[in-house]
Amino acid sequence: MGELIFVGLGLHDHMGISLRALEETKSANNVFIELYTSLLPGFSVEHFTELTGKKPQNLMRKDLEEKNGIVILTAAQTGKTVLLVPGDPLIATTHVALRIAAEKRGIRTRVIHGASILSAAIGLTGLHSYKFGKSVTIPFPDETSSTTPYQVIAQNKKSGLHTLCLLDIKAEEKRYLTINNALRELLRIEGQKKGKAVDNHAVAVGVARAGSNRAEVKAGFVKEILEHDFGEPPHTLIFPGILHFTEAEALIALAGAPEAFRRFTE
Repeated sequence: MGELIFVGLGLHDHMGISLRALEETKSANNVFIELYTSLLPGFSVEHFTELTGKKPQNLMRKDLEEKNGIVILTAAQTGKTVLLVPGDPLIATTHVALRIAAEKRGIRTRVIHGASILSAAIGLTGLHSYKFGKSVTIPFPDETSSTTPYQVIAQNKKSGLHTLCLLDIKAEEKRYLTINNALRELLRIEGQKKGKAVDNHAVAVGVARAGSNRAEVKAGFVKEILEHDFGEPPHTLIFPGILHFTEAEALIALAGAPEAFRRFTE
């Protein structure tokens, strides 16, 4: 019986893989990698190959979504197969669907987790993880005019909860939505909805390059964040709800937030 192991690569480069995942990859018959669900700016296939002795076969979005991962499933039916995934391997629903398909074929599956942006971005800000509401992905403005991200932020704020916003990427085109452009799109929607969920005076936190030695966190009002240069991607955006006093203290100390943030505490 074959085996399919989902391996998380972490957030930045080839050094983010765990020791357990490293050993599993070294002993695999087949190794695949997908790099379209998230950006690993420091990842090197050459260095990874030197580290593991295995050169992974790169998969495109169509291989997993349009072709239902058949190339992986076929390989996993006859041998130990590893799928390398940025971040934590089962955050993307595509990978969950692939795991279900494998189990239905009688292929044993296992998961070796990696660092996820969902926990890393929150940890870098000092915000409390249990105070986050529903998360949302902000798409490129030219892809869709969806107001869903704005509505999610507004609903979470109404409940006093924080919102983690993942920013869209098009890996094949090397396009990565920035914090600044995401804010401009939300402000455009604010102009239509006028719900004061994301206006110039709203509180926001930008996180860039989480997991690297050059991670950057900046908190402030939207009008200030718009003018800040966060540098290279990947970027993540957070809209805090009501702050605990320790969260306000953390944002001031760790993210350069203004002292005025203290008035948003419960």
